[in-house]
Amino acid sequence: QVQLVESGGGLVQAGGSLRLSCAASGRTFRQLSLGWFRQAPGKEREFVAAISWTGYTRYYGDSVKGRFTISRDNAKNTVYLQMNSPKPEDTAVYYCAADRTNCSGYECYTLPYDYWGQGTQVTVSS
Repeated sequence: QVQLVESGGGLVQAGGSLRLSCAASGRTFRQLSLGWFRQAPGKEREFVAAISWTGYTRYYGDSVKGRFTISRDNAKNTVYLQMNSPKPEDTAVYYCAADRTNCSGYECYTLPYDYWGQGTQVTVSS
C-alpha cells in the first residue's frame, strides 16, 4: 500500500506561483512513478504531469506545458508540482497519484495509477 498526502494548495493570483507537495509512505518511494491530476467542478479529471522512478522522464499535459514543473526528491519521499504563471482555468482540486510501474515518455500518461491522495484545492484569481 501507498499513502499519499498533498499539501500546498490555496489561493494564488494569476501570474504568480505556487508549489504543491505530495508526501508518500508505505512503499519504496524510488520505485513509484508519480503523477499529478486535477479536477474542476463539473469537469472530468485531467492529467497534469508525471515523473518516472528516477525523474529522468517527465511528461506534461498540453494545458500546463511550459508553465508547470514536476520534480521529486527521493530522499524526502516527496513529489512536487511547481505552478508558475497560473491562470484562472487552472483552478481545481489537484490530486497526487502513484503507480508501481516505471514509465517512459507517453507511458507516464497512460499508467493506471493505483494509489491516490485526497486532493488539495488550488484557486487562481484573476
